[in-house]
Amino acid sequence: MTPSHPTPLTLTVEAEAGTVLVHVAGDLDFESSDELLKTVERWLGERRDTGGEPADLRIEFSALDTIDTTGLSILLMIRRMTDLRGVRLHLDGRPPALERLLDVTGTLPHLTAPCARIPGEERPVEQLPADRPAGEQRPGTG
Repeated sequence: MTPSHPTPLTLTVEAEAGTVLVHVAGDLDFESSDELLKTVERWLGERRDTGGEPADLRIEFSALDTIDTTGLSILLMIRRMTDLRGVRLHLDGRPPALERLLDVTGTLPHLTAPCARIPGEERPVEQLPADRPAGEQRPGTG
């Protein structure tokens, strides 16, 4: 059995007309995941400073080799950041290892849900629980 060697994390960023696209390649793990968080913070911050905060943050994972729980934790932090800014988060090109991690931990619905904030508004968008059909009222609201 050949020991596996870590694949260095490589991030490339493209920004255009309301979208920031971050390509992730290599291992997103304890050693490298903070780099993804800093990259996203920087790009969201720079876009906000110029008055051009993106409406969408797309993270492309098709070249991801491995991800551990630290990588998952960073994705959850990124989700909080995007919600606070009213930016939609998209996790594109998810390889089987990432899909499995998100499924086993139950985080896939949270990370892929619509943005929980309306840009420019202070209050979160009211979200119905997944098991309540749209249009059904909460008890005591009507």
